Order: sequence, then structure tokens, then C-alpha cells
Amino acid sequence: MRLLILTQYYPPEIGAPQNRLHELAIRLKATGLEVEVLTALPNYPGREIHANYKNGRNREEVIDGISVHRSGIYVSRSNGIVKRLLNYFSFVWTSYHRGKKLGEFDFLMVESPPLFLGYSAIRLSKKLKARLIFNVSDLWPESAEKLGIVTNKYLLKLAYQLEAKCYKHAYLVTGQTQGIVDDIASRFPSKRIYYLPNGVDTSFYDPQKVIVGDFRERNGFKTTDLLIFYGGILGHAQGLEVVLNAANILKDQHHVHFILQGTGPEQERLLSLKESLDLKQVHFFTPVEKKEMPSIIKSIDVAIIPLKKLLLFEGAIPSKVYEALAMKKPLLLGVNGEAKRHFIDKAKGGLYYEPENHEDLARQIMVLVENQEERCVMGENARNYVSLYFDRDKIAKDFLAQL
Repeated sequence: MRLLILTQYYPPEIGAPQNRLHELAIRLKATGLEVEVLTALPNYPGREIHANYKNGRNREEVIDGISVHRSGIYVSRSNGIVKRLLNYFSFVWTSYHRGKKLGEFDFLMVESPPLFLGYSAIRLSKKLKARLIFNVSDLWPESAEKLGIVTNKYLLKLAYQLEAKCYKHAYLVTGQTQGIVDDIASRFPSKRIYYLPNGVDTSFYDPQKVIVGDFRERNGFKTTDLLIFYGGILGHAQGLEVVLNAANILKDQHHVHFILQGTGPEQERLLSLKESLDLKQVHFFTPVEKKEMPSIIKSIDVAIIPLKKLLLFEGAIPSKVYEALAMKKPLLLGVNGEAKRHFIDKAKGGLYYEPENHEDLARQIMVLVENQEERCVMGENARNYVSLYFDRDKIAKDFLAQL
């Protein structure tokens, strides 16, 4: 069988969808499935084409045994809606014209968001005689509407119509969380839907194998400091001001430090908030390559996972959860619903705080500060749980059986 994965985001870019899709591709190929990827010239997170890809619009390369076909994309540092739409639709156009030359496939799997890529996927699936798999990692446009990112009623109507069209043409719809699967099933009951969760490479994120680097020393932290770590996009959905406001309450706890590693549209606002509150214990770090993450996570003490308090997010599981749990780091989880049921209620892998409630977050931090032994127990529980239910090898094997 031949599978083509269509996605706007892919390594060498760093990020959750990039990593998840590449790890799935590697494992499916290892089972004998012929897997290729059609993607854009890499430009995330700096919104500039990476230096090694600037000499031409179309590229061919092999990454870890996966054939990767790249097409051009319009890139701008502007956050304006017009520039963002040009970014999305330029790849819709170029991906179709690049993809139609790739020969026939049995399946075409497209990653959403961006939802607009469905236009290219529908046409390509017909051109390549491939059955369309529509993979939903975020309920868009619903999330954009609930977050207030898109407010124009006409644009929302068009987006919901496109969503329905993508599901209609899909041979199979896959959802990254059970919440996403349930939402789609309730609105499109006749559609075939499959739960394809994110997961973790438990051999790569293995605290027994990973060597602690100089992360603490290099950044001026003491061995006695308690490091609370967030790694990921600094975006609207995360509501990261809750972390800074909790840090403000805990200013007298000089050994408690908060690390925000990433970039995103909320970065400048968060930096301004840090300055206005004079938060010397809050530190902003730039993103790093995947290979550095196990050592960094081993160096920290607690992973914080925030999301805004929206009904929409009760079916969400942020991807950064899995790596922290695999490295035996307890969670401070500010997410209701599915994530809480898995990792707090069942796994006993950390503490829950009410989303967007910085006072509750500060209280739960103090519980972890005062109970080092309990942190260790939570870490052991966490590793055991993700190894049992969210190991990438098992996820890929089950998906291949479904195909």
C-alpha cells in the first residue's frame, strides 16, 4: 500500500504536528507501508524560509527514510488576516500542482488545521486515485470562533461549510483525541471515524537513558531550585498569563522558577506582563531542536500544561503532556475533561488546577514544593501510564490494521 501525507508543517521545523506526523510516518514505513510526504518549504516558527531551502521553490529530500516533496509557500511576519490567508492558500495552490505529479496512492492523509488544505486534499485524492483520510488535530473553525480569533459571521459560515465538505469527501476521518472524535460523530453520525491519538516515543524519552546536560548551570539555576516548565507555542489558547500571575503570588518563594520555552503570537504581551509585574523568577527561552528536549525535561522538576477555560478544550490533550510524563515529570494540569481523566484521575501523574485560576495554580504549586516524595511517585505513575496507553509503536500498529 502507498500512503501520501499532506501537511503544511513538517521537519526540520520543530513543533507538535511536525513531530507527530513524522513519527507516525517512520513507524508505518517500518511495517512495510510505502509512505511519502507532501509539505511546504520549512518556515516555522520564524515565518521565514529556512536558509537551506531558499534556492528553489520545490525540493526533494529523504528524512529518516521518508521521501519528502516540498512546494512553495508565501511567508510573512505579519499577523494580519490577509497575510495569514495568503500563507494558507498559497500552499493549497502549490501543493496541488506539486502533488498531482507524484503518481497514484492508495491513501492520502491530510492534516487539519489548516482546514483550507482540504481544498487541495479533495482534488488531489481524486487526481491520485487515493482514498482521503482527513486527520483532525484541532476542531477548526470551532476553536477559532470560540477563542475570538475569527469573528466575521460570513467567513465562519464558509469555514463550517468547508469543514462539512472535507468530512463528506473523506473515506475515513481520524481524530487526535476522543473528544474530537465524539464531537465529529455527534454532528456527522454517518461518517466513519477513527481515534488516532498522539503519543510518545518511550525509547527516546526515557529517563533511564537520557543524560542530564548543563541546562541548569548554563541558565544560572541552582540544584535546589524548583523548575516549573512550559514548552510550546505562546498562543491564545494556552492562556499563559495564568503562569505569570501565579508567579506573582509566589514571589517570596525565591527557589521556585517558571520557564516558558517557545514562541508565538502572545509572546510580546507576556513579556510586557512580566516586566510590569517585575517577575524575576519567570524566564523566556527560545525553542530548541527535538534532540535537546529529553535532556531539558530531565533537568526540570514539574511540567505545567495550561489551556483556557472553554468547553471546547475539554476534549483536548496538548501534545507536550506525553513527553513530560514519559520522562517521569509530574504535571500541573490546567485542562478539564479528557486530559484530566487520563493523567490526573487515572494515572495519578500530577495535580489539577482550575483553568485560568492563578490562585488555585499557586496553591497546587505549593503542594508540590512541600512534597518532594509525592512528586517522585507521580512521576513513576506518569511513565507507567503513557507506556501502557500512548506508546507510538502501538498506535502506528493499530492504525495500519485499520487501513
